[in-house]
Amino acid sequence: MIRIAIAGVAGRMGRTLVQAVQDKSDQARVTAGTTLPDDPQAGIDVGLVAGVGALGVCSSTSLKACLDDFDVLIDFTAPESTLQHLMLCQAVGKAVVIGTTGFTSQQKQQISAAAADIPVVMAPNMSAGVNISLKLLELAAKAMGDDVDIEIVEAHHRHKKDAPSGTALRMGEVIADALGRKLEEVAVYGREGVGEERDRKTIGFATIRAGDIVGDHTVIFAGNGERLEITHKASSRMTFASGAVRAATWLAGRTPGLYSIDDVLGLNVT
Repeated sequence: MIRIAIAGVAGRMGRTLVQAVQDKSDQARVTAGTTLPDDPQAGIDVGLVAGVGALGVCSSTSLKACLDDFDVLIDFTAPESTLQHLMLCQAVGKAVVIGTTGFTSQQKQQISAAAADIPVVMAPNMSAGVNISLKLLELAAKAMGDDVDIEIVEAHHRHKKDAPSGTALRMGEVIADALGRKLEEVAVYGREGVGEERDRKTIGFATIRAGDIVGDHTVIFAGNGERLEITHKASSRMTFASGAVRAATWLAGRTPGLYSIDDVLGLNVT
């Protein structure tokens, strides 16, 4: 039985993660959860917080206080918090699943360095559908990329702070890599006013933040006379939570290394 800790257990994603672990109760159970010190849910049973009934595990305001209580940490919090938690897990040899987005290049390097000592799964999106979409995007880019304009449109709820989303950026990276380009050199993150004609080698991003949209991503390959659109729409956070729990159960007992969700889903097999 895999013992799982959930960072930010009182948040929208944290509560969904508890529910997802309960759905896999034959493989895993929640044995620890953290909240911010000023959260009114601090010290309350994590099962009651998530609405699944008492689990006999009270939330803590410090991951350090419960390092002995879990095998794998799932973290969907914020970059700074995730890195702090990662360092704690690195020191005691605990595995980590990271779904947090918005990391800088330097922060990503810190994660890679930590993965030399502990097993880490890191993915901007844990959904199986999204990661299958990435494979389709790679195929489409290789077949059409030099002859079409490529635009990525993403929409999320009004509370999401980073933009573009980590998933949209990952889509852009996959496409750019397939075309032999560097995303940082070809990405266009907004257009306004009168400018130059569109450069076909660029990859455009458009961001929407509104209401309670869970997560929509569409990549448009637009040529002369035809347009291919590859879209993924999430209607529930459970798709991300279930993927994270699947990653946690897969990760337990693995050797140190930085793994992707492709490894978890077996999509790296050639």
